[in-house]
Amino acid sequence: MTSYIGRRLLYMVFTMVAVSVVGFAIIKLPPGDYLTFHLQQLQLSGTTMSEAQLEGLRKLYGLDQPDYLQYLKWVANFLQGNLGLSHQWNKPVTELIGERIGLTVLLAVITLAATYAMAIPIGIYSATHQYSVGDYTATVFGFVGLATPNFLLALILMWFSYSVLDFSITGLFSSEYLDAPWSFAKVLDMLKHLPVAIFVVATAGTAGLIRVMRSSLLDELQKQYVITARSKGVEEGQLLFKYPVRIAINPIVSTVGGLLPEIVSGTIITAIVLNLPTVGPLLFTALTAEDMQLASSIVMVLAILTVIGTFISDMLLLWIDPRIRFDQEQTA
Repeated sequence: MTSYIGRRLLYMVFTMVAVSVVGFAIIKLPPGDYLTFHLQQLQLSGTTMSEAQLEGLRKLYGLDQPDYLQYLKWVANFLQGNLGLSHQWNKPVTELIGERIGLTVLLAVITLAATYAMAIPIGIYSATHQYSVGDYTATVFGFVGLATPNFLLALILMWFSYSVLDFSITGLFSSEYLDAPWSFAKVLDMLKHLPVAIFVVATAGTAGLIRVMRSSLLDELQKQYVITARSKGVEEGQLLFKYPVRIAINPIVSTVGGLLPEIVSGTIITAIVLNLPTVGPLLFTALTAEDMQLASSIVMVLAILTVIGTFISDMLLLWIDPRIRFDQEQTA
C-alpha cells in the first residue's frame, strides 16, 4: 500500500512538470504577447506608444528574453509561491487567483457531491427497474441533459426568473453584498444563490453519469456470481450493494480526476453567463489578453486540481475494489 501511494505521488510530480511545459508552450503559441495586445488597444483608442517605451516595458516584464528562460524563471518563481504580476490587471497573480479560488473550490466540491448524490441512486434505480416508467424517465432526463448546453440552460433560467419571478439568479451575491466584508448575512445570501449555479453546472455531468452507472450495473447484474448468489437465497438488497454496485461504481469513481477541473474550466461560458466570480472567466480574459503570467498560473492550478482528483479517485478505487488490493498483494 505504501509503495503504491509513493508511486502515485511520484507520477503526480512528473505529470505536473509535463503539464507546466505543455501549458506554457501552448499559451506562448499565439503570435505576439501582452504588449502587442496592449498596443493594439491603445491604437484603437487613438493613443500611441514610442518604440523606446515599448522596449522598456518589454524588458520590465522580461518579454525580451527567450521563451525557455521565461519558462525557467516562471517555474522558479512558482515554486517559491511568487506567481508574478498580471499585466492586464496590474495586480499580483496570487491576489487575483486568491480572490476567486475559494469560491471556485467551494462551488466545484458542492457540485461534484451533488452530481454523484443524484447520479448514483438514479442509475441504480434505472438498472434494477429496467424498462420501467422510472427507467424511461431517467433515460429521457439523461438524453436531454446531455443534449442541452449548460449555458443555454442558464439563459432559460435567467429569462424565467426575470419574466416570471422578477428575481435575478446571476452571480453568487446580491448587489448589496458584492463588496461587503464576509459576515453571516453574506454567507446566507451566497447560500441562496448557490442552488441555481449548482443545478446548471451539475446537469450535464449528472445526466452522463446516470447512463454510465446504469449500463455498468446492468452488465454486472447479468454475471454468473450474481445469479449464483440469488440461487443461494442471498437477500436482494444485500446482494445488490455488497457486490454488483461496488464493482459497477468503479467507472464513476474513476471520473473524479476529470470532473473536478472540468467543473472549473469546462463551464467558462456558463460562469460568464451567470456572472459567477470563479477562476474560469478569469482564465478566459487572461487568454484573450495574452496575459501569460495569469493564464499559465491558472492552468497550473487546474493541473493541480486534476492530479489531486486523480489521486483521490485512485485511493477510492483502492478502497472500494478488492481486486485492486489483491493485485497489490500479488506484486508486493
